[in-house]
Amino acid sequence: MTGSTERVRAAGDTWFERKSLPTSALADRMKVRAALDALTKKLDGTTASASTIHRKRAIFYNAPGYAVDAGRLPDNPLPQVQWKAPEQVDEELDPACVPDPRQALALLDAVRAQSARGRHLVAFFGCMYYAAARSAEVIGLQMQDCDLPRCGWGALRLRETRPRTGSAWTDSGEEHDKRGLKHRPRKSVRTVPVPPDPVAYGVAPDGRLFRTQRGGLIQDTGYGEVRAQARRALTPSQHASQPAKRPYDLRHATASIWLSSGVEPQVVAARAGHSVAVLFRVYAKCLAGAAATANARIEAMLRNGR
Repeated sequence: MTGSTERVRAAGDTWFERKSLPTSALADRMKVRAALDALTKKLDGTTASASTIHRKRAIFYNAPGYAVDAGRLPDNPLPQVQWKAPEQVDEELDPACVPDPRQALALLDAVRAQSARGRHLVAFFGCMYYAAARSAEVIGLQMQDCDLPRCGWGALRLRETRPRTGSAWTDSGEEHDKRGLKHRPRKSVRTVPVPPDPVAYGVAPDGRLFRTQRGGLIQDTGYGEVRAQARRALTPSQHASQPAKRPYDLRHATASIWLSSGVEPQVVAARAGHSVAVLFRVYAKCLAGAAATANARIEAMLRNGR
C-alpha cells in the first residue's frame, strides 16, 4: 500500500469518526428512524430503488445485531421502530431509453469511426450489446473466455466484475475492484451465446481484451466520452430523446430484443444474469410483447389441430 493511499484512508477514518454517533445513540428510536429515512435517499435527494433500500436496511439491521453480540447494546432497536419503506419506485424500464437494433448498430458504427480508440472500443460496446453484459463484466474479459469462430455463433464466459471504486477503497490499491458476478457466488460463470455479428470485430492477442493505451483497465470516463460522441450519429430528434443515454442501455436493448423475440424469460434471465423476478419487474413492457407472440403461436397450433 502506498503512502498516499494510507493518508487517504486515514483521512477517511478521521472523517467517519468525527461524523458518526456513538453506538449508544441507537437506543434513541427517533435517531434510528432518521437513519432509516436517510438510507432511502440517493445523493441527489431522490428516492432510491426498492432493491437498494432493501439492501441498505439489511446492512443497517445487521450492524446493531453485531453490537448486541459485542455487548454494546441490550437488544436490536430496529424491530421496535414503527417504520415503513416509502412507496416503491417504479423500476420498470422506460422503452424510450432503449435503442432499437438500427439505432444500436448506428451507434457501434459511430464508435468505430472515432480514431484508434473508437476502433478498439467498438468490440467493448459490442460485448455489452450482443451479450447484454454489464460494463464492469466486460472490462476484465479475457481472451480465453471467448469462443469466437470465424463464422456462426460464439460465446462469452463472464466470470468477474471490475467496478471502479477508487484506489483508497480496494485491498489491492488499484482503481478497480475485482469481484464475482453480481448477486452470484464468487466462482460462478455466466455463459452467453453471441450472434455472428460481433465475431467480426476480432480480439486482441493478449489475455485481457480491452485496455488503455498504457495497458491499464478501461475507465468509465474514457468509454463514456466515446459513447457520448457516438450518440451524435443519431438524428437530431433521436439525439435529443432518450435512446442509449447511458452505456447500460445497450444491455437493456439486448434483453428487450430477446424477450420480444419470444425467448423464454428464464433463458433471458440466465443469460443476462438476472433473477426471473427482476426480469419480470424491470422488463414488464417487453414481456407484454412476448406474451402477444406466445399467444399468436398458441393460436396457430390450435388452428392446425382442427
